[in-house]
Amino acid sequence: MKDVAAAAGVSVGTVSNVLNRPNLVSRATQAKVEAAMAELRFVRNETARHLRVGHSRVLAYVMLDGRNPFFTDVAGGIEDTADEADLPLFLCNSANLATREAAYLTRLEQQRVQGILITPVDPGSPQLDEITRRGTPVVIVDRTRNSDSHCSVAVDDVVGGAIAVHHLLEQGHERIAFVGGRLGIGQVRERREGALRALAAAGFGPDHLVDLTTSQMAVADGGNAGRRLAGLPSATRPTAAFCANDLLALGLLQACAALRLRVPDDLAIVGYDDIEFAEAAAVPLTSVRQPRRQLGRTAAELLMQETGDPAHEHRQVTFTPELVVRASTHPR
Repeated sequence: MKDVAAAAGVSVGTVSNVLNRPNLVSRATQAKVEAAMAELRFVRNETARHLRVGHSRVLAYVMLDGRNPFFTDVAGGIEDTADEADLPLFLCNSANLATREAAYLTRLEQQRVQGILITPVDPGSPQLDEITRRGTPVVIVDRTRNSDSHCSVAVDDVVGGAIAVHHLLEQGHERIAFVGGRLGIGQVRERREGALRALAAAGFGPDHLVDLTTSQMAVADGGNAGRRLAGLPSATRPTAAFCANDLLALGLLQACAALRLRVPDDLAIVGYDDIEFAEAAAVPLTSVRQPRRQLGRTAAELLMQETGDPAHEHRQVTFTPELVVRASTHPR
């Protein structure tokens, strides 16, 4: 910085202002300093700055499953907001493993990141509270907590499940399969609850929802569920399926094609998330749309507000999903 200041004919303080507070420096002076930086091939030392202020300017997002386009879209929204604020962003993939998530959180805290966004394996993890108590803000993404200890951004999944099954009931289906992962996952549990509420509102009991539980929520698991469904007795086999995410729905659609089951004639399918591949499928999928990029943008904005305001009050933001109807469902 001393070399840059000498080459530009300004003080070191002016160089610092150009780097950190350019609004305090005239355009002409900025141009001189930037020209000197270019000539000297100056690159600022962020590590030195981190040591001085006690934390970095880096944000981090720990996503739940990097294979799922839903989370990469959420990450895209976070990245948009970080980019607008000229902040670097670290992306980490826990792969739905609690041990891997814990290791990432430890490393990020050691790196003194400015703040962490996370779609946690367990929203109630005490590690999230410990990190916050030690001074690193944490925002929960696509999950909720039972307390207001953190900011969170999520979608009302009970409503999402209800509108999916209400749509299938309107199409004349009375026996519906629910293809979902473990009920220990909050979203799966809430989407199923919404499905049961829609059935009850229409006068049907819980026995009209046939559970096809999967170990994971990937395409292969949807395919396995499709083969299990096809093996059910024809008299009691569901005529429609509500899948807890689009990857399961795409796997189910693939299984139907392999088993020569027509979609939607033999089986109507509704997915969840409305990822890009839902519309591009061989039979375009009806899906419950979540505002994926908006989830990320809002979460990042809340994190930046918290890092800039010690008196910040935590907010829990909930979006309402909407149904996008395509060729995988139709009136019977």
